[in-house]
Amino acid sequence: MLDLFDDPKATPRNLLPCDGEVHYYGPIMNAMQASQHFSTLLTEIDWQHDTALIMGRQITTKRKVAWYGDQAFQYTYSHHTKIAQPWNYQLLRLKALVEAESGASFNACLLNLYHDGSEGMAWHSDAEKDLQKHGVIASLSFGAERKFSFKHKQTQESTSVVLQHGSLLIMKGCTQDYWLHRLPPSTKVLHPRISLTFRTIVNNNG
Repeated sequence: MLDLFDDPKATPRNLLPCDGEVHYYGPIMNAMQASQHFSTLLTEIDWQHDTALIMGRQITTKRKVAWYGDQAFQYTYSHHTKIAQPWNYQLLRLKALVEAESGASFNACLLNLYHDGSEGMAWHSDAEKDLQKHGVIASLSFGAERKFSFKHKQTQESTSVVLQHGSLLIMKGCTQDYWLHRLPPSTKVLHPRISLTFRTIVNNNG
């Protein structure tokens, strides 16, 4: 397994060896700004427990989520449909910041709240029919540092990066076709993490 914990550069290199593009920018704001955003997101977002279909059983996760967008987009994953809430001022500011850094534009954001390292995300690809195919997905992280891993669907080659407080990770191109990603659990992480995953919804009937 190859672990990539290099300091981010002005133009981040591709973390994947083939079949996709993942760029880690590192923190795109100072620690004080990141902490202010974290505190506001924690208290002002309409967090709800998520549901998922695992081995034919519908379960409620400890992780909480929220779904925001330009309009009342429907987003279906794990056989569960969410309807987007309208952006608030903070999310619009963060969206503009991520768009300026990435050069991409987004019309929706899925937020995740992991209370500690016992909560994570299993291997998956973001390839739902509602998403723009080969579109950019930007993940903005706040709070506890967490390891984020990728695994090639055919070769099983893997790579990981540690997502820092206030940092930005970009996935684009054919990444979702060839790679799985996950947030592995960790007994060493005792504090919460919030992720904002900005994306583009298309052909939606919301």
